[in-house]
Amino acid sequence: MRVTFRTRKLEKLFASGNAARRAYGDHVAKRHVQRVHMLRAARDVHEAARLPGLNTHPLKGNRDGQWAIILTGFHRLIFRVLDDAGEVIEFEEVSKHYDD
Repeated sequence: MRVTFRTRKLEKLFASGNAARRAYGDHVAKRHVQRVHMLRAARDVHEAARLPGLNTHPLKGNRDGQWAIILTGFHRLIFRVLDDAGEVIEFEEVSKHYDD
């Protein structure tokens, strides 16, 4: 699957382990990078949804059209599917799911 990033900052946080650790903490940063690599290895979003441990799922309500992957109990990696085949995605944010 082809992966893009909504902003240069998101791309930098993926590319730089130190920047990601400063922004998210060690555990979330490690999971963030790991999950992006797993998605890149998948053929499409439907294959990614079947990968164990990712819990890839479409969102509802005001986030309709977006998908999420669990990083930790509280953090989610939010993305959009950009093509009909589900082979191109764009990461939008790392979100603290419960905002505590």
